[in-house]
Amino acid sequence: MPILTPLAWFLLLCVPTACAMAGGPPPAVAHELAPSGRLRVAINLGNPVLAQQAPGSAEPRGVSADLARELARRLGLPIDFHCHDGAGKVVDAARAGAWDLAFLAIDPVRADVISYSHPYVVIEGAYLVPASSPLRTIEDVDQAGVRIAVGRGSAYDLHLTRTLKQAQRVEAASSAEALEVFLRDQLEAAAGVRQPLAEFAKTHPGVRLLPGRFMSIRQAIAVPKGREACLPYLNAFIEELKASGFVAKALTASGQDAGILAPPAPPE
Repeated sequence: MPILTPLAWFLLLCVPTACAMAGGPPPAVAHELAPSGRLRVAINLGNPVLAQQAPGSAEPRGVSADLARELARRLGLPIDFHCHDGAGKVVDAARAGAWDLAFLAIDPVRADVISYSHPYVVIEGAYLVPASSPLRTIEDVDQAGVRIAVGRGSAYDLHLTRTLKQAQRVEAASSAEALEVFLRDQLEAAAGVRQPLAEFAKTHPGVRLLPGRFMSIRQAIAVPKGREACLPYLNAFIEELKASGFVAKALTASGQDAGILAPPAPPE
């Protein structure tokens, strides 16, 4: 168990989930989360379900950006967005101390540098294959001779690293580039988040999406290791915004299916 500072103990004891939203956040939360006085937020544009580039603007849009802006508003903090094209690059930036808050999938491999809130959405990892492929099910993919394009460091890549027994991963710098590698090198499959793979298949008649999923991907707010004292407040924040409809509305406003909303977290 990590050794907590007096400030961390204050936050853990004085911000219980049931009442963290009542009366606004304690000032200590803003200081612990953003010690520079500005909330530096990393956004992964490589997952279009959660974030997109606003047309004609450098500002991101989507559910992740909406959650970040609402949190900054409640904490009374100015916000700085740092956008990346892949989750692996967001994690690398965490190791460099480049952000205070990010939106990432929960994965144990990242636990050395990142701690997570409750999830706010749950998405699926799926496979894309050539239209003529003999692969028909998720289970068919993990066999000798099958090469799978992946975005390096993504949640689905980390999962496949642990679970594949025979198929070979072929890494690309991002999920978008993985699809380019899949087509260019005529690979047997591409892994990714279901929604962008389905959109890709609509404009590429030579490919098809396999039914089912190989994993569920829980997306959460991430903070750098050592700032776990902020998690009670962030958990309460997430649960309130899920229950109020904020998260569902943000998903719908950015063209996403509100059905991916994460269920309420069990009582702690």
